[in-house]
Amino acid sequence: MANIIDGKAVSAAVKAEVAKETAKLREEHGLKVGLAVVIVGNDQASRVYVNNKKKACEAVGFQSYEYALDENTTQEQLLDLVEVLNRDDKINGILVQLPLPPHIDEKAVINTISPEKDVDAFHPVNVGKIMIGDYSFLPCTPAGVMRLIESTGTDITGKNCVVIGRSNIVGKPQAMLLLQKNGTVTICHSKTKNLKEICLGADILVVAIGRAKFITGDMIKEGAVVIDVGMDRDENNKLCGDVDFESAEKRASYITPVPGGVGPMTIAMLMKNTLTAAKQQAGLE
Repeated sequence: MANIIDGKAVSAAVKAEVAKETAKLREEHGLKVGLAVVIVGNDQASRVYVNNKKKACEAVGFQSYEYALDENTTQEQLLDLVEVLNRDDKINGILVQLPLPPHIDEKAVINTISPEKDVDAFHPVNVGKIMIGDYSFLPCTPAGVMRLIESTGTDITGKNCVVIGRSNIVGKPQAMLLLQKNGTVTICHSKTKNLKEICLGADILVVAIGRAKFITGDMIKEGAVVIDVGMDRDENNKLCGDVDFESAEKRASYITPVPGGVGPMTIAMLMKNTLTAAKQQAGLE
């Protein structure tokens, strides 16, 4: 039976590190760290995420600034707000909660955020830096996944790493981070042939496809480290991941649960990115 990777415990450790450093910045340099979160419209899931981010800011000692905009806000109005936040010295990080209403171009919004304040690491400049391994920020979910793998004591060097999913937010950057740690990386997606065979060769398997319980125990190598990024609902409307936990747990050496695995890490790494941004903007890093 697999050891369960406790994302809540690992994320609490990350937040404790951030809180300690934030207090030190305030005492030694009089520096306050500020994160602006912009939400457009009334998406319930987005509202939950935004509330969680505000709580996390409070827990680590950040100033939290929320901008809740009406769903009829125009793209121009949103871009104007982003430009104002780019120029505001008390704001170190800017996060525009996705998804946005259909009439707003997400790409245009991401491209308008200053790369120095882009704590989601979605701006093309930051994406490019990740590709060459010279980055300031990492996308929060892949960074959280790396921290979870690290918590197991697993050395990634030389391991066969399989990432299922090729999104710009998780799959692609995840592959780059594993590669930078000297993993041998395969990216799989909806058009991949012989998926089961590829998965069975994985020492480290990261699954981010958004399909409930898609990866089953018979697809997992004995002793593999399995990281489930999925957040789905099963046939009983119960929260589950992209991995069938029950059967996978019997084969893996380490596995993340859903909920309580990768989820808590995303916000913890956002706090870490915001702290890094504040230090850089103050010339302390």
